[in-house]
Amino acid sequence: MKKKIIAGLFGLLLMQAAFAAGTHYEMRVDGLACPFCAYGIEKKLKAVDGVSDIKVDLNKGLVSVNMAEGKELSEEQMKKLFKDAGFTYRSMKKSPL
Repeated sequence: MKKKIIAGLFGLLLMQAAFAAGTHYEMRVDGLACPFCAYGIEKKLKAVDGVSDIKVDLNKGLVSVNMAEGKELSEEQMKKLFKDAGFTYRSMKKSPL
């Protein structure tokens, strides 16, 4: 009986983590050429509330970001962020974590 209760509680914890996962964004950006470019983008994105786990792929021109539950990134917000950083924003894909 104890094992069933523990297994049930563990299952509830796993389900809660799945529902509170947040959102993954992948943005295509032109102009990323060096590690300093990646650092500049990371610095700008870290200032956005809810952003975590930033990855920049210079070869593919992709910037990946995870957002906390209840937080979202908008196309306009990203266009401005990348333009202010000196890069050209192209597109954004959104998927659940």
